[in-house]
Amino acid sequence: MVGIKTIEYYLPEKAVANEDLQLLHPDWDMEKVASKSGVYARHIASTGETALDLAIKAVQKIFDAGSISKEAIQGIMFCTQSPDFIMPSNAFLIHKHFGFSHNVWAFDYNLACSGFIYGVTIARGMIETGMGKNILLITADTYSRYINPEDRSTSVLFGDGAAATIVAEMEMGIIDVSLASAGSEYESFYIPAGGCRLPKNETTGQPRTNHSGNQTSAEEINMNGFGVWKFISRTVPIQIKELLQRNNLAIEDIQFFGFHQASKMTLDSLFKALGVPPEKWYMNMQNIGNTVSASIPIALHQATLSGKLKKGDLVVLSGFGVGLSWGSLLMRY
Repeated sequence: MVGIKTIEYYLPEKAVANEDLQLLHPDWDMEKVASKSGVYARHIASTGETALDLAIKAVQKIFDAGSISKEAIQGIMFCTQSPDFIMPSNAFLIHKHFGFSHNVWAFDYNLACSGFIYGVTIARGMIETGMGKNILLITADTYSRYINPEDRSTSVLFGDGAAATIVAEMEMGIIDVSLASAGSEYESFYIPAGGCRLPKNETTGQPRTNHSGNQTSAEEINMNGFGVWKFISRTVPIQIKELLQRNNLAIEDIQFFGFHQASKMTLDSLFKALGVPPEKWYMNMQNIGNTVSASIPIALHQATLSGKLKKGDLVVLSGFGVGLSWGSLLMRY
């Protein structure tokens, strides 16, 4: 089988608390915001610090822990929407930094909050087709680079971070996966300008007031938070129920649910719809915010350290966001 061998993560040193945002924006009701988002602090990359820099430190922690050597890795996958360059991919910069051999393949893929589920699934396919036995999966982003500080909906929610995961041949692992997409909903969460369709120009960086009354520009994240929440709340429970049903399982059979840390409101609605009791899930966005593709592996690592997630547990993981895309995975952890 193919499973998760080990996880490490790294967060930027700079932390921004809700009290800091309140000082900058006296008119914001931070208590109300925190009650919905569940976020009271988040880590933000410093000037000049990129997702690659965060990833390098997360990967180094894996090697320092001694759970696997550099020579045992056959492939590198890097999930990010904030790469250092348009080209080449960050995966090649990781390859260069750590001095991997020429036999180690590498590539990036562009996904956000579903990125970890998609990445583990891709890595599983690579291993099962003989492309390696140990794959380094990196999920890292610095969404703070794309956020207008006057946009309350995004600036209070997202934090920067990186996770490094080794996906490998193991005795226990992935049992089943379900992936889904809704490209028709892409405008619910996107950055309109900066690509080849609409290059940055003298007008794209000008702030404007969006449908929520917040300021943002075409070069920054434009998010319809309610629209995304409504869509995810409707589709994700259906996907998870179908995943369990085709494996002759029920919610009661699962020991742990590891969900993307989107917001407290989102997770509360999902777990209520599924009927998952609090003792079976983990929430950590309070002090780190929504760390996009890194959120699930960070939560898994922390839940393991806390004793809430144990080796051998039957687990459901689920990620959902930009695309819109969503994916759920059943595994023996």
